[in-house]
Amino acid sequence: MSRRGAILELAILGLLHDQPLHGYELRKQLSGVLGAFRAVSFGSLYPALRSLVERGWITERSASDHEHMAGGGLGGKRSRITYELTAEGKEQFQTLMSQTGPASWEDENFDVHFAFFGRASSDVRLRILEGRRSRLEERLDASREQSRQRRERTDKYTAELHRHGLESTEREVRWLSELIETERSAYRTTNPGTAAPAEQPVAEGLPEQSSGRSEKSDKE
Repeated sequence: MSRRGAILELAILGLLHDQPLHGYELRKQLSGVLGAFRAVSFGSLYPALRSLVERGWITERSASDHEHMAGGGLGGKRSRITYELTAEGKEQFQTLMSQTGPASWEDENFDVHFAFFGRASSDVRLRILEGRRSRLEERLDASREQSRQRRERTDKYTAELHRHGLESTEREVRWLSELIETERSAYRTTNPGTAAPAEQPVAEGLPEQSSGRSEKSDKE
């Protein structure tokens, strides 16, 4: 499965965790709430739904759009399929949300994980936030070095675009730092006398122990 397909499945499981939804409503929420899926199509959505049904993570049932007319037995609109999370699907969603390795720090994957942070534990949230910040700091270092090397060969518009990208990344790093501090403060409040989970050093290219399955599935 492609990485984007895996992200789409995670988003579907997360949305169905709240309530059953039919395909149109699922697409609407994916497109309107999760920025990574603004352009999700039915051609991508329904194959993903079928795959989740086959694996037993969601079920589908037909539901009439409105009740039959009383006493007349007249047919109404065509029935539509509503999708609902199974117990196995809820377990799978929690498993995916607990993975904190490098794949969860990347742009689209991070966006979807963050959308469902309310269902993740504090230590999972911290590890993903810290990993994301570390990844962006690496990008900043590389971009600044490239900027220094290309300064004399870059026209003013390309330089301005590069500056805009740097400033956007710097803003996200500051935002992540604020979130991390908020998470740590909340942890200290709810767990007095217990230190918040320590920030884990991130080795470049090496997935964390808890994320091995995620990294493997990304490559498949």
